[in-house]
Amino acid sequence: MAASYPAIDRRKYARLLAKTLPAVIETEEQNERMLREVERLIDKGQDKLSPEEKTLFKLMTTLIEDFEEQHYQLNAATPVTILRELMAARNLQPKDLWEVFGSKSLTSDVLNGNRDISKSKAKALAEFFHVSAELFI
Repeated sequence: MAASYPAIDRRKYARLLAKTLPAVIETEEQNERMLREVERLIDKGQDKLSPEEKTLFKLMTTLIEDFEEQHYQLNAATPVTILRELMAARNLQPKDLWEVFGSKSLTSDVLNGNRDISKSKAKALAEFFHVSAELFI
């Protein structure tokens, strides 16, 4: 099934391409620049974009998504790294989780990667951090 694309003026689109210079993103600086261009179009309003701007928007968001999938691998995070990130974001120390885990030694074992987080502890952590228990399983 073919995707339906609005008819675009090739000259207008070429001018937009020349102005924004979209290309495969390889650095954080290039990603930031592309994000600024996308934000500029978002600020204009989706319903106010020309067909050429909509086409450019799709291209740039695809380039950004590709870069971020390669460099920000959120799916590669482990339950323990997620736990550590949540602790860091809230300035928590291991002792702040002793009650959640039930003991100092269990807290230490989990944070050091010596023990997995059990389903019951995942539920307790989810309640403590107000997040989904699936993050810790």
